[in-house]
Amino acid sequence: MAITSAICNSFKTEILQGGHNLNTSGATPGGNAFKLALFTSSATLSKATTQYTAPSNGAASPTDTHEVSTAGSSNYPTGGNALTVSANPLLSGDTACVKFNNSSFSNATFTARGCLIYNTTALSGFTTNRSMCVVNFGADKTVTSGTFTIEFPAQTAGNAIVQIA
Repeated sequence: MAITSAICNSFKTEILQGGHNLNTSGATPGGNAFKLALFTSSATLSKATTQYTAPSNGAASPTDTHEVSTAGSSNYPTGGNALTVSANPLLSGDTACVKFNNSSFSNATFTARGCLIYNTTALSGFTTNRSMCVVNFGADKTVTSGTFTIEFPAQTAGNAIVQIA
């Protein structure tokens, strides 16, 4: 099992079909709603991941999907945190990039190895909870009764988490 950082293949085709809008909520047209779910090193996530699937029991340790557990004092909500697009997509050179606000889990106790960013907006003709990208943190990251924050990089080519060249 492994978490491999990648833009999901399904996202690549769905974006051409109108399945994802990465504008900010105040833009015209307004953007879709996104979430960021955390996973343990036992998860299998890659470019082939097509959608977020909730664990059958979010309080199980481990969960059947290897999403971070909601058990005990983890303070992790099943499905992860809402993720906000902080700037409309733009070009950096010839690369289209998007920027998200940082995401924090307060008073948290858990270990995560990576995350899945996914689209929760229901659109006719598309599955729900469509995968956008997978990020491997490079190592297990642990927080104990503290704040776990994912900081997103600059909205520039070579830095942005989601970019299309």
